[in-house]
Amino acid sequence: MIKHNAENERIKRKYFIFLKEAKRQNESSVDAVAKAVSRFESYTKYRDFKTFHFEQAVGFKNHLAKQDNQQTGKKLSKATLNSTLGQLKAFFQWLAMQLGYKSRISYTDTEYFNLSEKEVRIATARRKTAVPTMEQIKHVIETMPNNSDIEKRNRSLVAFTLLTGARDSAIASMKLKHIDINGNSVFQDAREVNTKFSKTFTTFFFPVGDDIQQIVCDWVRYLKEELLWGNDDPLFPKTNVISGEDRIFKASGFKKEHWSTASPIRAIFKDAFESSDLPYFNPHSFRKTIVTLGQKLCQTPEEFKSWRQNLGHEDVLTTLYSYGEVQQHRQGEIFQQLKSPRSSVNQNVDDIARAVVKAMADQNSQMEFKRD
Repeated sequence: MIKHNAENERIKRKYFIFLKEAKRQNESSVDAVAKAVSRFESYTKYRDFKTFHFEQAVGFKNHLAKQDNQQTGKKLSKATLNSTLGQLKAFFQWLAMQLGYKSRISYTDTEYFNLSEKEVRIATARRKTAVPTMEQIKHVIETMPNNSDIEKRNRSLVAFTLLTGARDSAIASMKLKHIDINGNSVFQDAREVNTKFSKTFTTFFFPVGDDIQQIVCDWVRYLKEELLWGNDDPLFPKTNVISGEDRIFKASGFKKEHWSTASPIRAIFKDAFESSDLPYFNPHSFRKTIVTLGQKLCQTPEEFKSWRQNLGHEDVLTTLYSYGEVQQHRQGEIFQQLKSPRSSVNQNVDDIARAVVKAMADQNSQMEFKRD
């Protein structure tokens, strides 16, 4: 049974290089595209891409809708269908412009990869996501064991995520030199730290409690003063695994190496929350908790701008749109308060509202300018 098509492999490789080098997509994004194309090839039994016809797109779309998610056992979500079909559409549109494919692939046939408008609305709808409360996170940290080196690292890792709001991929690649205990900050240097969109910025410790900051400070001092680690060593090192006398693998201290992915960090979080009898919240959810805290603490436009810069966001709208959803219980409280008449409106709140409106207007003007 044919498992690949040599001609297809050559053109796929060219497209993946195009995505990485010209479109500046990262490895994970390119891998997702490769998976989508592989699914389509499997469906067509690895027929040459030059034979592409709109009926293949329609057939694959129906085929994909019947597939089960391997983890949940349920049908693939509309979001997965939408992203997979969108990646295939972009691929075949690119193919339709390549030498040797122009005369074989109709550009309009790629439109048949589209879902219906109703399905797209379902796929792209924003839904309520669970966000851990500050009390839940602190409870987890307090109940985490803190005896062995590995337990100290794990506890400090969760505390550091809350203290800085750093993404797990960035945390996995940080070195000791990137954290400044005296300056209460972390320098997320894109030359060495795996930041989103390779942005370089400084994050100052968020005001989440002196106890949380102390845990992180103690960890840094432990690495430097007791283990005698240097500035270029990892802030959160990989676990060293050895074969014991009973020939069973077990953890034994650290390797002076970074984790290659953020998966071990998410595993630590999962274990910490489950051990505390709480539902699992991934590291990224802490960023939403921090934004919720910022909504309570920030009282001027300048303060809110500083808060969003600390998260590495380009503009305040990213913070508001992507992370600033008002939690349902708080939404109810606000509407109860609105029922009561107020003699005056806080000037700081007015300033923030005007700043947000201005930012939205500026963004819309930029979009109109680009269209013109």
